[in-house]
Amino acid sequence: MKRIFWLTVGAGTALYAQRKAMRFARSLAPENLAVRAVENAVKTGSTTGDRLRAFAEEVRAHMAEREAELNEAIHLDQEPPVDPRRSRPIRILQARPVEDHELRAIDNHDDSKDGTHGVG
Repeated sequence: MKRIFWLTVGAGTALYAQRKAMRFARSLAPENLAVRAVENAVKTGSTTGDRLRAFAEEVRAHMAEREAELNEAIHLDQEPPVDPRRSRPIRILQARPVEDHELRAIDNHDDSKDGTHGVG
């Protein structure tokens, strides 16, 4: 009788373990992993999407602010303010035109002779 009891307990344990293993193996199937990934993305996606939208709005706000600053600088450069202590108006944007001979000198410069290899 003892042998039949332990044989039944062993067979029951083996069936239980086999079913658990099959369930676990099915949960790792590509279709089930994809479904789980989509469900998790939907759960966390709303908070991530909100954060991305807030970040994009902040970037747009700073971009508009910087664009306004640049437009103001361009406007001031076109009509520079007059300083009574100076004889000529002050330029806001400090850019100077490049002469043709300077461009030719840059184009004709051979970096291999001076050893800088394009640096400096």
